[in-house]
Amino acid sequence: MATFLYKLGRLAFRRRHFVALIWVALLTLAGVGAASAPTAGASSFSIPGTEAQKAFDLLEQRFPGMSADGATARVVFKAPSGEKMADKNNKATVKNTVKALGDGSEVTSVTDPFKAHAVSKDGSVAYASVKYKVSGMELKDSSKTALEDAAQQARDAGLTVEVGGDALQATPETGSTEVIGIAVAAVVLVITFGSLIAAGLPLLTALIGVGIGVSTITALANALDLGTTTSTLAMMIGLAVGIDYALFIVSRYRAELAEGREREEAAGRAVGTAGSAVVFAGLTVVIALVGLAVVNIPMLTKMGVAAAGTVAIAVLIALTMIPALLGYAGRKVQPAGKKSKLLGGGRAARKAHKPNMGTRWASFVVRRPLAVLLLGIVGLGAAAIPATSLELGLPDDGSQPTSTTQRRAYDLLSEGFGPGFNGPLMVVVDAQSSGAPKAAFTKVSDEIKGLKGVVTVTPPAPNKAGDTATITVIPDSKPSSVKTEDLVHAIRDKGGEIKADTDAKVLVTGTTAMNIDFSQKLNDALIPYLALVVGLAFLLLIVVFRSILVPLKAALGFLLSVLAALGAVVAVFQWGWLSNLMGVEETGPIMSMMPIFMVGVVFGLAMDYEVFLVTRMREAYVHGEKPSQAIVTGFKHGARVVTAAAVIMIAVFSGFIGSSESMIKMIGFGLAIAVFFDAFIVRMALVPAVLALLGKKAWWLPKWLDRALPNVDVEGEGLRALDADRRKDEDDDRELVRV
Repeated sequence: MATFLYKLGRLAFRRRHFVALIWVALLTLAGVGAASAPTAGASSFSIPGTEAQKAFDLLEQRFPGMSADGATARVVFKAPSGEKMADKNNKATVKNTVKALGDGSEVTSVTDPFKAHAVSKDGSVAYASVKYKVSGMELKDSSKTALEDAAQQARDAGLTVEVGGDALQATPETGSTEVIGIAVAAVVLVITFGSLIAAGLPLLTALIGVGIGVSTITALANALDLGTTTSTLAMMIGLAVGIDYALFIVSRYRAELAEGREREEAAGRAVGTAGSAVVFAGLTVVIALVGLAVVNIPMLTKMGVAAAGTVAIAVLIALTMIPALLGYAGRKVQPAGKKSKLLGGGRAARKAHKPNMGTRWASFVVRRPLAVLLLGIVGLGAAAIPATSLELGLPDDGSQPTSTTQRRAYDLLSEGFGPGFNGPLMVVVDAQSSGAPKAAFTKVSDEIKGLKGVVTVTPPAPNKAGDTATITVIPDSKPSSVKTEDLVHAIRDKGGEIKADTDAKVLVTGTTAMNIDFSQKLNDALIPYLALVVGLAFLLLIVVFRSILVPLKAALGFLLSVLAALGAVVAVFQWGWLSNLMGVEETGPIMSMMPIFMVGVVFGLAMDYEVFLVTRMREAYVHGEKPSQAIVTGFKHGARVVTAAAVIMIAVFSGFIGSSESMIKMIGFGLAIAVFFDAFIVRMALVPAVLALLGKKAWWLPKWLDRALPNVDVEGEGLRALDADRRKDEDDDRELVRV
């Protein structure tokens, strides 16, 4: 591989006009496609194989005009202190509001609180339910404005009015901190390279790669049903890895220049050596992201595949466009140890003979490996302690900030009707195979009434054919509580008994049941997903490092990183530590997809640093150095660059903490803290400590396996053979000249 990439790097350097033209053309094509593509609607959310999804699909089939996936709004009214909603003026205001709400072209139905018995027992709170034909993201601005205007008119009449539901769902914003993250990355690159030109290359190529990736996602969003979160995730990961991959190749290029090589030769060698590490690091990220398909949740699969595509583009750009741009830059990119005129006058760095920080740190770890290992494990273990109280769930209006009308509507409904009113369960009774459908409906209703934790059970509402009915169940606990989850399981258990007696199927659905099934599906998929991703990456790393213990150590170190990162996420988003600093207005359960998502993404990113750092050690060991000295050599050449890459990745991920969407905020924080733990504790401390303790055993590989594995030559041994052949040819030419 090293020889192929070496030739590719030299070709890109020589044919830089052609390479640059190809990437600019691709960026233009993707941009035009994004600009001309139809506006994407809301991405559909489905959980194949779950009971809640089966019930949802059945509703679509048996109640065709129901618009089961349409947006909903709950307009909640509260009477002034000392008054009742049934008072003449208040009642008239509510009726006028209901009439105004029903005028919209996208509205399918509006319930009158006084006819639907939607008034609290004390008479102070009432609500009107509004149902729309389309989803919240597809709802026209005019419909949202009409909803807000109707609520405001009722407020002007003296009532307290709040609006809940997904009808006022807003498009998430990432905030200005994303730009700050890129600015921090730029500063780190300038400090690392001592040159504005060299620092600008990784930023430029990363932005081009992300531009192509995100524009392509935007162009295909409508056709492939991709949501806004998909492009945000692709941007987040694409920026981070794009900058890092380019950083490693530019850094190696400068090191090759410092050894006296010509610029084209240096570009070829940089791509042949660091580029090999980039390919395998990118492969681990792609495996981790594409592996999300194992969960069998379409939304998660699309997010993973789209982000993996952006990572693949980042790898290709690093291998081709970076050497092309280095050709354009010429002498403006200085050899390692020199600074540009602007930042250092072009003078060689002082005290070049003095060991750098990476060398000094690695030497210390090699001398005290056991102490460093124990200290690192204890530190990560302490950070992981909060993960033991991890509570999973999906956000609802109750997790919104108290400043929002959705949260205030949620609180008013809880106050007037009880906490379970915000999470009603919809029971679907399929009596098509039953000989007495009406009797089956009644039996289901009676059985549910006898269950613990039930406040209200509405009468069965059959469809026109009379073979299917819906029953709404109000729990006595809030939607995200364990008691509500237990009630869902209890109803389903009763459904098995009822089917045996009446041949009628009982299915539980609704937002609350869907969230419960979603969390369960993710939990069930976590172990198979972990086994698949870690297993494939383990095999890949065996090929890269030609060792058994090094990949095993890499996988165990990753588990420490992800557990510590999950602990930090729990401490901030569930316990509320540093919540004001992070802009977390409301604490609550951690999103159900967070553990499996962090396992996938963090594993891929963690292997980046493992590959970049340990391949340098492997290279030194293969070329004859002792194991302990190879560790120091690896840090001498790689620690500074890995540190810069980690700081850049942390800065980019931290930029998304400013997002208005809780999911993006949590992912940004989780990935940033995970990279911090993995890069600076696991890879910089635990890895050299373990390798120092293992010595030569770290690079042990059974002979039979060594013969069976393909030789990918990440260390660039083939380039040495090319040098030897070149020198032999030159000697032969000189001998011919003498003759």
